[in-house]
Amino acid sequence: MPQSRLLICTTDEVPGRRSITNLGLVRGNSVRARNAGSDLWAAMRNVTGGELTDYTKLLGEAREQALDRMAEEALVLGADAVVAVRFESCEIARGAAELLAYGTAVKLE
Repeated sequence: MPQSRLLICTTDEVPGRRSITNLGLVRGNSVRARNAGSDLWAAMRNVTGGELTDYTKLLGEAREQALDRMAEEALVLGADAVVAVRFESCEIARGAAELLAYGTAVKLE
C-alpha cells in the first residue's frame, strides 16, 4: 500500500511536525456500481431493517482505493504527508457513485 510510506491526517497540520513546503492538492477517486443482487437484498432490508453489508463493503473498498490513489499522487510529488484530508461522494449515474479523497500534499521538516 503506498499510503504506508506517507502520513495522512484530517488535521491542517501533522501534530508535532512542521510543514516546510506545500506541494498542492492531491486527489484520488473510485467509481463503483451496485449489482442487481445487492439491490434486491437492499429492497428486502428496507422492509425488515438492518445494515446493508454489501453496500458497506462496496463503500469501504471505494474509500480505500481513493485513499491509495491520493497517496500515489502525493508520493509522485515527493510528499511526506497529506493534510486536511476529506472525502466527498456523489451519485454519477443510477446505481453508480463516485468516492473522492483529497487533501494537501506537504514536505515535513
